[in-house]
Amino acid sequence: MPAPTNKPMRYRQIHLDFHTSEHIPGVGSAFDPDDFVATLKAAHVDSITIFAKCHHGWSYYPTKVGAPHPNLARPDLLGDMVTALSAADIDCPIYISVQWDERNARLHPEWRLRSPVPSRFDPDQLEAGWHTLCLNHKAYREQLLAHAQEVARTYPTQGLFFDIVLSAECVCAECLASMQAHGLDPENPADRLKNIEWVNEVFRSEMSAALRDEFPGLRIFYNCGHIHKQGPKRFASYTHLELESLPTGGWGYDHFPQSARYAATLGLDFVAHTGKFHTSWGEFGGFKHPDALEFEAAQMVALGSKCLVGDQLHPDGSINPDTYASIGPAYARIEKLEPYLEGARQVSDIAILSAEFFHPVGARNNLSDDGAAQVLQELKQPFDVIDPSARFEDYRLLILPDEVPVDAGLATRLNGYVEAGGKLLLSGSSAMCEDGSFAVAAGVKRAGPPVTFDPSYMRASPALDPSITKTPFVMYGIGQTIAADGAEVLAEIGPSYFNRTYKHFSSHQHAPDDPKAAALGAAVTVTDAVGYIAYPIFRMYHAMGQPLYKYIVRGLLARLLPDPVIVSDMPSSARATLTRQTNERRHILHLLYGAPQVRGKQVPTGDGGYRVMEMIEDIPTLGSITASVRLPQSPTRVYDALTGQDIAFGVDGQRVEVTVPSLRIHAALVFEGTA
Repeated sequence: MPAPTNKPMRYRQIHLDFHTSEHIPGVGSAFDPDDFVATLKAAHVDSITIFAKCHHGWSYYPTKVGAPHPNLARPDLLGDMVTALSAADIDCPIYISVQWDERNARLHPEWRLRSPVPSRFDPDQLEAGWHTLCLNHKAYREQLLAHAQEVARTYPTQGLFFDIVLSAECVCAECLASMQAHGLDPENPADRLKNIEWVNEVFRSEMSAALRDEFPGLRIFYNCGHIHKQGPKRFASYTHLELESLPTGGWGYDHFPQSARYAATLGLDFVAHTGKFHTSWGEFGGFKHPDALEFEAAQMVALGSKCLVGDQLHPDGSINPDTYASIGPAYARIEKLEPYLEGARQVSDIAILSAEFFHPVGARNNLSDDGAAQVLQELKQPFDVIDPSARFEDYRLLILPDEVPVDAGLATRLNGYVEAGGKLLLSGSSAMCEDGSFAVAAGVKRAGPPVTFDPSYMRASPALDPSITKTPFVMYGIGQTIAADGAEVLAEIGPSYFNRTYKHFSSHQHAPDDPKAAALGAAVTVTDAVGYIAYPIFRMYHAMGQPLYKYIVRGLLARLLPDPVIVSDMPSSARATLTRQTNERRHILHLLYGAPQVRGKQVPTGDGGYRVMEMIEDIPTLGSITASVRLPQSPTRVYDALTGQDIAFGVDGQRVEVTVPSLRIHAALVFEGTA
């Protein structure tokens, strides 16, 4: 029977993959429980997710529901691990693969997903790959439940991790029948997505209800590689969240911060997944630099997350000493910081109202959300990512990035928020109505169809931001044609001479701006409460990285929020967050620096394509860093959480200023007596 948990997850976790082909002999033959535990302990690990059933469909214990791996040298490898880990007080949640199960794909081809479009989840066998099973088949759902019950009844575990619960479109016979029953059109991609979300929710709710009834303290998580921003109801079947986000594995270094800032608003305990791999899951003999792991773990706790590093055990069962030597320094740091992490919550003035909530397509962040998060991180502005279920009044400013539609109900809430003193920053078509008006009192109105020049140019006033150029600069996006209706105009849209066509073109890229042509409308406006940018500026910044686009946002924020939570002279690639421990009456300022670089330029994606890869190797030490923090009251003491060394500070009203002589990777500064 499982050990009752109801306790928070631990901070220093490992996720141990073990997807082992039936063509490999001697599986688990070199497993040494004493060496296994000693290696984990030396690396400061206090929890490790171990495996019951893998993607190949094999089990690693004497199962009666599935089939043990045919070459398993230890009949109960899972049980031997549980026994050793439990004796060492290391948590051991257990892994079960769901939609990838090669054994069942062979035995039950009728359970296989049938994709309506080319998809890696339904491989055409141009290369070897997993076959995805569809959860609309009741017989398979019943088998999965029996498997989970068998594991939970047999082994004392804190929880079950169900992997590969995907929103992959399917048109198998069962899915066609359920779409017909629900009035959905299988030719419509949006309807296919609605159907597969319904299918997955049936699986999750059935599984969680049965497990909670029999094992009330059991942790339960369903992994699909991304925490979809679809509101808290989406996670009713979960006990906690696990944010899979391997920066070098295709997610990139910008994915996790946004996921964490959304997860933190949902009221669930959560843990972040990175990997020990140079690339991604399944890489044997690949090692990430210890500096990268130290930065990633520090960033996790700075954003309120527990830490997890993904590993993969060798088929012979021997644990890799080099892997845990590289993890050890990161987890030693986290262990020292834990008193300053328990119960700590982000302090955020700003919230991004997620565009992904309104446009739920894809398995990664919406690009407008990504751009907004990137801008705020580079400006050291603490923020959350929210959906409409959140309390708007908890924030001083809301950002609606690029493409957030506003219906009557949301308009009422936003206008009430502004009337109560809240601020808004809108961009692109956000809050724009079909009749040309805006759903919120932004002091602007649409004056015509979108601008036809691509690109166009921004003619900005010096009052917008000190770093804005005096001459027009190019805008790689389609602007809206806007007229001010009470708002102050800080920039206008200028045309080029013409768009580049076969008929007429100039120079290598695009025609220059036409300085004698009339402006095409307002580009940036502001009222006392609402800033507006006529371009999808956040998607543009994500795509192009033009610093001037960021300065547009900075200029509006300076007017709307002139007293930010954090001000620092750290470089734009550094990060800063502020957390609050209410019970301990203190705040913790996390300063981080570990700028990724593109090093891998032709990394295979697994579907015949390639991608670039960001990575971190040797993080340099920054010189003296100054930071100013707005706090509710002056601290009684400021000190470094890792060393206990006092930090001199100055107070100016509600602002407390500190100077850190040097910064390497991470510093956590504690402000006592402030909460």
